[in-house]
Amino acid sequence: MHSKVPVQPKDINAYRNIVGNEAVDELLELGRQLKGARVLHLNSTAFGGGVAELLYSMVPLMNSVGLETDWKVIEGDPDFFTITKLFHNALQGMELPWTAEMRKKYLEINVANAHQVDGLYDFVFVHDPQPAALIASLNGQKRGKWIWRCHIDTTMANPEPWDFLLPYINEYDGAIFTKDDYIKTPLRVPKVVFIPPSIDPLSPKNTIPERKQRHFIVESFNVDPRRPIILQVSRFDPWKDPLGVVDSYRIVKKFFPDAQLVFLASMASDDPEGWHYYEKLSDYANGDPDIHLLSNVQGVGSLEVSAFQAACSLVVQKSLREGFGLTVTEALWKGKPVVAGRTGGITLQIEDGVSGFLVDSIEECAQHIRCIFSNPAMARRMGEAGREHVRKNFLCTRQLADHLRLMLSL
Repeated sequence: MHSKVPVQPKDINAYRNIVGNEAVDELLELGRQLKGARVLHLNSTAFGGGVAELLYSMVPLMNSVGLETDWKVIEGDPDFFTITKLFHNALQGMELPWTAEMRKKYLEINVANAHQVDGLYDFVFVHDPQPAALIASLNGQKRGKWIWRCHIDTTMANPEPWDFLLPYINEYDGAIFTKDDYIKTPLRVPKVVFIPPSIDPLSPKNTIPERKQRHFIVESFNVDPRRPIILQVSRFDPWKDPLGVVDSYRIVKKFFPDAQLVFLASMASDDPEGWHYYEKLSDYANGDPDIHLLSNVQGVGSLEVSAFQAACSLVVQKSLREGFGLTVTEALWKGKPVVAGRTGGITLQIEDGVSGFLVDSIEECAQHIRCIFSNPAMARRMGEAGREHVRKNFLCTRQLADHLRLMLSL
């Protein structure tokens, strides 16, 4: 059977001081209408990346309002995860082969995983492409309502892998996308909704350590909290354009010699490409002592990420493609201005010039970093605007309500 991911319980009432009594009372009423419903979330990894972070909040919150919710992880060998990473990149627009051998391996693992799904669930949420095809292997034994959740930006998806995936998507009872323009071609899914992701304001990553503690944490990684820090939190991934971030930093460094650049990443089990890009980025940094490449391998966890986000001068997320960008949400919630790529779900989060800047080039990125460094009062105003925007639109209570309404509509 699939491995069940353990999660810590959460109490929906703990969010009243953040989102208000009316929002929490509505969630309890929606939960009452679904009380006892069995729900399964199925994805490819229990750590690393935004999907796992979402589920660590969404699963216990669903339980808190009266549902019976499990989260399980599919099984696959290294070849499968290499193929699905290529599949993921091709669906985001990268020119990559999608061969018969790759399709065969992908389907073999999905068939094997389909045999491990029991039929006791009323709702099954399948996250992203890795397990998307297992629905076709249930041999008519599917019970309950099945929903496919796409977390990636498929606006520029290559036709071949998209056309391969489309028949499997169409077997679902519902589909969730972050934005309407992520749907490349019309779907035959009975119910399609658009639900942006969210962050949990009470999670360890979004609980800001006291100043003394966060400075201690930052210094423990040989970064100076008293000097300007440019921070990017993301996987080591070509779509996050880490080399472009280094180029922007090098331009900024000419004007602000004390500037430091910190990358924080999580090396995920379903992303074998991460180590390759870590090595590529390390070579590109060329021994610069003010460029720091840190990850969970060096002990970077939720507390450390929060400390760096709170201690930095600004956050960069120079993505070339981005399904949503939860690290942008986290930074805005902590009151930090963000300089980010004008792409995908980032454009839902940043009002250009108000809570940060949207950029299309290395030079533009560097220009706006310099602008923020030079204008502390503007940086504070941007931080305040970004935090309020997140409070209204991108907290987990809103996403929970969206999911409950979807289940009631199916």
